Amino acid sequence: MQGESLRPSAIDTNVPSVARMYDYFLGGDDNYQSDREACEQLLKQVPSTKVLAVNNRRFLQRVVRLLASEYGVRQFIDHGSGLPTQDNVHQVAQAIDPASKVVYVDSDPIVLAHGRALLDENDRTAVIQADMRDTDGIFGHEETTRLIDFSQPVAALFVSVLHCIPDEDDPAGLVRRVAERLVPGSFLVVCQLVSDRPEIRKFVTDFMAEATGGNWGRVREEREVAEYFTGLEILEPGLVEVSTWRPDSDLAPTQLTDEWIEWGGLARIG
Repeated sequence: MQGESLRPSAIDTNVPSVARMYDYFLGGDDNYQSDREACEQLLKQVPSTKVLAVNNRRFLQRVVRLLASEYGVRQFIDHGSGLPTQDNVHQVAQAIDPASKVVYVDSDPIVLAHGRALLDENDRTAVIQADMRDTDGIFGHEETTRLIDFSQPVAALFVSVLHCIPDEDDPAGLVRRVAERLVPGSFLVVCQLVSDRPEIRKFVTDFMAEATGGNWGRVREEREVAEYFTGLEILEPGLVEVSTWRPDSDLAPTQLTDEWIEWGGLARIG
């Protein structure tokens, strides 16, 4: 659960936002009473959610650091980026190479406002307000074309966002469309919320759809997320619960219950 309300909209503080709920779980301040109440209700049924959010964020930081340091990636598009917090994608990537360029994509207007304030003096990073399903709009956006050279490898990130996309909008097809637009040697980072318990999948899917006014898709199963990677070269250690993906510390919080997990990995486009 990272970010992305599906449709660009005005700010309604009475309706919880996925991006602001994620901010609350990470200990941030950019959330409202409706977000906090929804989070507390969610925790009653899925108490692992806060730890899951922290471990998901750490996964994002590790994979970006790896892409920048070991694979030389200097261009990133972060779909459904959520609200800025510590060690954002541009900060991790630009610590490796200050010339790294990052485009953040989110439809939540609060993300746009906070992101632009944070990045006001960073001309190698941009935040655009867009529906992450609109690949043509994102790739053709003036800020994207200003920053991203599509003749060179790009890392496209879908970190904890594809559960926001309903089945009828074909999340696997979205990943495929983006992969088809990128040159060989590019990368995809994909993970989403999964559960092997039907009652958990149903409860969270129904709860979040109602709480967010329909800005939600579905908690899925591992086999469904694996389909996102069809035709791609999945890199070691494969598709896993994200806290176990190339851990760099033994200090990560332990998810004490496993009613749902964040599951995915890193793939290269051949």
